[in-house]
Amino acid sequence: MLAWLKRLFGAKDGRSGRLWIVSAPSGAGKTSLVRELCRRQPELEMSVSYTTRTQRPKETDGHDYHFVDEARFQAMAANGDFLEHAQVFGNYYATGRADVQAILDRGRNVILEIDWQGARQAREAMPGAGSIFILPPSFEELERRLRGRGSDSEEVIQRRLSEARDDMGHWAEFGYVVINDDFGEAADALEMILAGCGEAHRTDNPAQRSRAEAIVAA
Repeated sequence: MLAWLKRLFGAKDGRSGRLWIVSAPSGAGKTSLVRELCRRQPELEMSVSYTTRTQRPKETDGHDYHFVDEARFQAMAANGDFLEHAQVFGNYYATGRADVQAILDRGRNVILEIDWQGARQAREAMPGAGSIFILPPSFEELERRLRGRGSDSEEVIQRRLSEARDDMGHWAEFGYVVINDDFGEAADALEMILAGCGEAHRTDNPAQRSRAEAIVAA
């Protein structure tokens, strides 16, 4: 990507950064794309979520997630410490309000990787946030990717597929939609959107809207 685009990412002259929300159904490639975007643009920061789920062997507390028990999570939620929170697959996830604001106050942009329910809450809390929804090229491809992980039982796969159908129906609530058919092109699209040059991927762009509607309806 051109150097002039990269210079657009960081806020300058004491200005606050901007929050960007990225959502997608399970299997659409959201996590890999966000990691690639952060690799390309190291001045971006990812918000580290809070979760009540069990920490996995290769995960680091404070880096992958802030791992907390349910009692602490509920106390933080009641205290208004979260920008958004939701229950997903039986576990709670949330974004720390103060964590995000501290990054923005340093003039850096924040990437928030959450589901559509959390995205609704975050947009209400921060109306100036940008929002991007990632779609797979087809539902069949989504299923192929989920099965290709080789780590989930058939029961879990069926549950994820069922929820993915519902998740995909919320793409139009977002400002932009990126179709992850080719990984490199999808990453380029995210980079362009954050640089202010992503008009082709706006949800109100007729061509992009038509593509997204066809994928969801199939």
